[in-house]
Amino acid sequence: MYVACSTLCFGTQPLDDALRTVREMRFAKADLAVHADGPHLTPAEVAADPARVAQRLRAANLPLAAVHLDTGPAAARPAREQLRAVARLARVLATPLLTVPAAPAGADLDAEADRLREWVAVAAAEGVILTAETRGGTVTADPLGAAELCRRVGGLYLTLDPSHYHAGPHGPANYDALFPLVRHVRLRDTGDAPDQFQVRVGRGGVEYGRIIAQLERCRYDRALTVDVRDLPGDPFPAEPEVRKLKFLLESLV
Repeated sequence: MYVACSTLCFGTQPLDDALRTVREMRFAKADLAVHADGPHLTPAEVAADPARVAQRLRAANLPLAAVHLDTGPAAARPAREQLRAVARLARVLATPLLTVPAAPAGADLDAEADRLREWVAVAAAEGVILTAETRGGTVTADPLGAAELCRRVGGLYLTLDPSHYHAGPHGPANYDALFPLVRHVRLRDTGDAPDQFQVRVGRGGVEYGRIIAQLERCRYDRALTVDVRDLPGDPFPAEPEVRKLKFLLESLV
């Protein structure tokens, strides 16, 4: 296992500056966010000129652990083409994994399985693993729903974000059954209340040592991404917490 850093930790900076900061903080790799409503690259930008985007990212001289894709409200066909372009970008940059959100909670699970089955095939054609993130407000907000989605979609795995299971509407949820399905992890500290999704490192209830021990049992050898987001209105600056969590995780692996 090694420690990576989400570009969203420095979302108030331009992408080039965010990648430079991640590199200067001596993270092994970056976790690149490509979001329709994000502060850095958008899926439409990647689809419009993937070669230019690849050149820009190579210039940052920082390998990528994963790409976090969110196509937002794009219709099915444009979203699929954006996925194809981002998966191709991942292949060109030797990035092994692509994470996407699942459908909103309450969506038809059969329809979502059909969609993700097609997306797994698109990613696999580029040699990239597709994962669905565990995320509140989606069908993976419940650990049972996340496991069932992977059961229905061959080749689909999970990006574990335990914060969504700590601060969810039903309080801390047990997600131990998901560890064999995990291919990527994003971490911050989180309290048990819905308004404590992101707290200072050490003030929440995320048990990093236990998570790492569970991953080791499953022979997980991939990234632990620090994902302390630089959000407007937060009562504390993100960068010291990013640094603190980096050192903590490195001491545990």
